[in-house]
Amino acid sequence: MRFVTTGTGGISRRTFMRAAGTALAAPAILHMTRAYAATPTIKVGHVSPTTGPLAGFAEANDYILKGIAKSLSSIDNNGKSWTVEIISKDSQSNPNRAAEVAADLILKDEVDIIVAASTPDTVNPVSDQAEVNGMPCITTDCPWQPYFFGRNGKPDQGFESTYHFFWGLEDVIASFLALWDHPGVAKKVGGLFPNDADGNAWGDPERGFPKPLKDAGYTLSDTGRYQPMSDDFSAQISAFKAAGVEIVAGNMIPPDFATFWSQAGQQGLKPRIVTIGKALLFPSVIASLGERGIGLSSEIWWSPNHPYASSLTGETSRQLAEGYQNATSRPWTQPIGFKHALFEVVADVVRRADDLDDPAAIIEAIRATAMKTIVGPVDWSRGPVKNVTKTPLVAGQWQSTGGKAELIITTNKTAPDIPVGGELKLL
Repeated sequence: MRFVTTGTGGISRRTFMRAAGTALAAPAILHMTRAYAATPTIKVGHVSPTTGPLAGFAEANDYILKGIAKSLSSIDNNGKSWTVEIISKDSQSNPNRAAEVAADLILKDEVDIIVAASTPDTVNPVSDQAEVNGMPCITTDCPWQPYFFGRNGKPDQGFESTYHFFWGLEDVIASFLALWDHPGVAKKVGGLFPNDADGNAWGDPERGFPKPLKDAGYTLSDTGRYQPMSDDFSAQISAFKAAGVEIVAGNMIPPDFATFWSQAGQQGLKPRIVTIGKALLFPSVIASLGERGIGLSSEIWWSPNHPYASSLTGETSRQLAEGYQNATSRPWTQPIGFKHALFEVVADVVRRADDLDDPAAIIEAIRATAMKTIVGPVDWSRGPVKNVTKTPLVAGQWQSTGGKAELIITTNKTAPDIPVGGELKLL
């Protein structure tokens, strides 16, 4: 018996079945069968944008998931060996599709835990489906404010079954300000914020960039939210030129930045620093921009130089990155570390849960997590709000090294234990 629920209220499928005596027989038989199997299986649902404009976030999925499947072929819980089955589905970079496949994983595939990554367009709808169904859920790769407040979270209340680890807007703002601290650059910033969950959060007057930039002595030229997949940034470029902008910053999907940067060159906008979240994370995007990709900058969540190791395999950050490069002949990308860490947390939770047949016990194990991962500590007792814990963040620049574009950490003011690899070079 399955029950589909929508909205933000209601009770979970499992809660309903436990409460309704006539409906208990089938789940009880299922749980007894699994509990007494020689090697029972716990199912983990995974949602990621493997196609569409956010596909860069999922570029390393196949490599990571294959490695995780080997590592989790057998895992111990309360003295019994369990097999972990990962069921992965594509959100197609579409929030509606993300919600749909999450509901399928919960209600049709009957997973025990669901995980998701890559921007609020994926993370939020998956988390909402998990919350309404009482499903244990772990997510990452999305600043915590659009995750938490974008889901109408209340700091003193939080959520019941959905947990998130990543950095916040306060961290990316601090990293960008440290990156821009250069005597030869005017404190005049042009903001590029799309009309989507990320852009609205980054451009929010209180929680986003405007207030901290003003407090730090910067003048922000913000022309308002543009529509994603826009083909004309002439208005923004004209406004930036009129304001004497020397720094361009924002959060854009790769196609939008490519359009803007091409038109900026054609229309004579010549900033000294360009720092864009999301679009400039990926080597493939920089390669597509050719010479105009060199010198661009972004936040850096994870790199081969991060001083952390996997709790699951013992690999260092460098070993994980090099393993990916050797297997795929592609350069490392930042989501590699966080996608791996997502399953580090799953493995830790599966080991510690008192009863893997009880969603409440799995949720309690998630809540009690305090561990070190390949992206840094994950500990939900440390806030900044309920259901959220933060990971370290630095920033850097794409520079030419040996004829190849390489993302170099140029400031570690916000995370001094992560080593700097060079200095920022003005455009």
